[in-house]
Amino acid sequence: MAVQQSHAAPESAEMLGQLQALVDRVWPGGVVEGLRRLTGGASQDTWSFDVRQGDRRDPMILRHSGSKGQAEPDAVPLPEEARLIRKVAQYDLPVPEVLYVLSPDDGLGDGFIMRRIKGETFPPRILGSAELASARQKLAHQCGRFLGRMHRIPAEELDFLRVSGAEEELERYYAVYRSYGIRRPVFELAFRWLRDRMPGADSRVALVHGDFRHGNLMVAEDGLQAVIDWELAHLGNPMEDLGWICVASWRFGQLDLPVGGFGTREALFAGYEEAGGGVVDPDLVSWWEVYGTLRWGVICQMMAHSYKSGANRTVERAVVGRRSSEAEIDLLHLLAPLNRG
Repeated sequence: MAVQQSHAAPESAEMLGQLQALVDRVWPGGVVEGLRRLTGGASQDTWSFDVRQGDRRDPMILRHSGSKGQAEPDAVPLPEEARLIRKVAQYDLPVPEVLYVLSPDDGLGDGFIMRRIKGETFPPRILGSAELASARQKLAHQCGRFLGRMHRIPAEELDFLRVSGAEEELERYYAVYRSYGIRRPVFELAFRWLRDRMPGADSRVALVHGDFRHGNLMVAEDGLQAVIDWELAHLGNPMEDLGWICVASWRFGQLDLPVGGFGTREALFAGYEEAGGGVVDPDLVSWWEVYGTLRWGVICQMMAHSYKSGANRTVERAVVGRRSSEAEIDLLHLLAPLNRG
């Protein structure tokens, strides 16, 4: 089968050959066109391409283990991530359609191919584009509705996911933080604050996306199109997702709009409750927002260590690794008023 790609870089040329061989088996007569590696994402390799069969052109995305390795501990293996996305799709939630799960014979490692969806994931464009102005007005409510519906998926249908509540999540990241041998006073304060206010045992265990924020939300003129990147999903406290999207790092300067820089907590909570997610506990969401800010700081520390040690010299690791200090500032802003209260 002839491959249509000109002047490809060596890495792209190798990928193109492997991908074309896969397409020959799965979509006979198909030709891979427009292959390009997508930027962003520090843990998995993602490629965009089309499969042309005569006059038909199918836009696709390949997500696979590639060269970057995992960004966080206990990430969902890619075959299980594909399984989870298919399960979520059964409940009519907007997620990409998984078309094919890689096998060892494909020579591409673990991963899957999904249908490419039109939409924007780049935060500055979501927050600043005139074309998305109307989407921004309703996006927080739509996010709440998505989470409310998602958290209603029966947990017993997701027994392949790990179970991790508030205490388990906090101690997991404390172990990661301590493993680097660096003591950061603000992080130490936040860990102590969170332990002192640890929520009681979870009365409800639900599917938690684990990374519900900018970059994983696909947005078009009519709002939320799909939720992607489910590698950090687990079963836990549903308020975790609501707290995570309110972390200041995802506001990109729009500090007066705590939900991703595009909406209010009130709109997020209203959408959640209208979708049947249950009554939101704002105090519990605040706990998870502090946890999320601390977690992001530890992730930045992980990225910095990975880059400095030479384990992974990607630009993403270097850029993200420098942001631990931002998390420290955000934590101080969060803890001061909460301590006064």
